Amino acid sequence: MQKKALGKGLGALIPERVEESRDGILHVAIDKVKPNPLQPRENFDKKKLDELISSINEKGVLQPVLVRRKGDGYELIAGERRLRAAKTIGMDNIPVIVRDVNDVDALELSLIENIQREELNSIEEARAYQRLMNEFNFTQDEVAKAVGKDRASVSNTIRLLNLPSRAQGLIIEGSLSAGHAKALLSLTGEHTIMKLANRIVKSGLSVRETENIVSRRRAYSAKGDLPKLKDHKVMFFEEELQRALGTKVNIKHGKKRGQIQIEYYSMDDLERIYNIVKGLDLTKEV
Repeated sequence: MQKKALGKGLGALIPERVEESRDGILHVAIDKVKPNPLQPRENFDKKKLDELISSINEKGVLQPVLVRRKGDGYELIAGERRLRAAKTIGMDNIPVIVRDVNDVDALELSLIENIQREELNSIEEARAYQRLMNEFNFTQDEVAKAVGKDRASVSNTIRLLNLPSRAQGLIIEGSLSAGHAKALLSLTGEHTIMKLANRIVKSGLSVRETENIVSRRRAYSAKGDLPKLKDHKVMFFEEELQRALGTKVNIKHGKKRGQIQIEYYSMDDLERIYNIVKGLDLTKEV
């Protein structure tokens, strides 16, 4: 499938204000616009939504939402917060721009629009990047280009998915910042990670304080009562494998042997990974 850096073209798809675009904007019955079932955003900040409701109540919807035709109505591609706010107010109609796109392009547009404009939390952002890689065979470089970020930033965000689900939940609810989460990634073992994560929340530790605690664990890990941190070379190989295979990879390295765990999400995904591995040059020196 040909990939496109859609992020840079959103401005052409969605005008800044309704009055700036004379063509292509329709005003349709709001009950004809159905939510996007593939919406990557899982949580909506109530305060920000209330502010948007207040703004739309006073000035109307200045920026049309992006939709595609679905049955006898429309399916939302981008602009869920505006749609929710308009419905809350009780508006009868909403301005839309209709685009004739397939499922793949609709999902790409939805993911990228949310990443760039809707301020996804770090976990939602990581999951969106992962979906672009898993479902559309994007590389990390292509994801970075599409959303206008550097590859290292995308890679570090995706790594947050290696945290235990309970720690990810704390990030989603805003109790842990992305900085805290990146420090926690240096630890291994769910119990150890969650013990420090809960301490961060309870004591209000800063990112710097958290990093210092992790550094002390590194210094004293030889005592055996603290978990060893992942070797930087192991982390490098882990991240390179994730980039090459487009999925989550976990390396468990021991003194004499180890394990490489590769995740897949469907039989098609397994076949995709198999074909990548089959085509790798295993004789090439690292």
